[in-house]
Amino acid sequence: MSDFNCWVTPLNRREIEPTYQGGTIEYEDFPSAIDITGPMLYALFQDRWQEVQLGHVVEGSVLELEFTEPPKLCILYDGYLTVVTQGWHMHLCLEEHLGGPHCKTPPELRQQRLVSRAALYRRFNADGQAKSWGIQFWNGAGERMMNLFLPNPFLGEDEDLLPEGKPKLEKLGLYEELRSIYVLGERPIPFEANPLKRPYLSVCRSSRCNPSRKWQPVFEALKTAVEKAGLDVTVMTSGCLEVCQLGPVVFYSGDRTWYTRVKPEVAKRIVDEHLVNGKKLDEHLYPAAIDRA
Repeated sequence: MSDFNCWVTPLNRREIEPTYQGGTIEYEDFPSAIDITGPMLYALFQDRWQEVQLGHVVEGSVLELEFTEPPKLCILYDGYLTVVTQGWHMHLCLEEHLGGPHCKTPPELRQQRLVSRAALYRRFNADGQAKSWGIQFWNGAGERMMNLFLPNPFLGEDEDLLPEGKPKLEKLGLYEELRSIYVLGERPIPFEANPLKRPYLSVCRSSRCNPSRKWQPVFEALKTAVEKAGLDVTVMTSGCLEVCQLGPVVFYSGDRTWYTRVKPEVAKRIVDEHLVNGKKLDEHLYPAAIDRA
């Protein structure tokens, strides 16, 4: 976190792509490193969720999803940004996906899944007028991934076309802000550290983690210990953490550590010994130390 730089170094890379309707799409690239994409996406999903939609656009299909309230979850797990809402969830690979505690993802697949290019775009009609604005991502194979739709000054609140000659130009404010920060490097990223790198402890509540071993007491013990130690660490619950039948399972994102067979007294030791003093609990690590050797 101490190496975080809130100023983006511009790539100065612009590409114009023709469309079959006679218009063009202008792409202005910005760095795809997680210390750039992470703060941008976190801010958009957590703070500006009312203004954005996300989806996929490929020939023959378009998917558009909107937020009706702030997301319930916005975290990074094993390289993937995970955003959960009341009605849907999404994943986007911002760092190498290693493949769980056993790191089973082949190196070439790690690179293919990873966001390798990111750009702000404007779509122009045949008359050279900008008609839509957004963000596009590509993976390591050069394939189009998820894109975000930014506010359109020609559309009303119900996605209806506004009267001719009466656009709401103030809706371009978000696009101009993002362009100033991430493309031009004129303004700093509005975070002192990458918010997706803020450490968390997660307790698996999956029914496969030996449901007879209750996770609730472990969750409460972690929260109490973290508060007592005064740590800036979030304690949460999650679905499957890829370590089945060995519950309760706890994951610490700070150094990508999985613990199994965690009881409340073990949870307290995880905080006091591992998080505070940097000494892992070898007898509860997964994979076991002998398996990692």
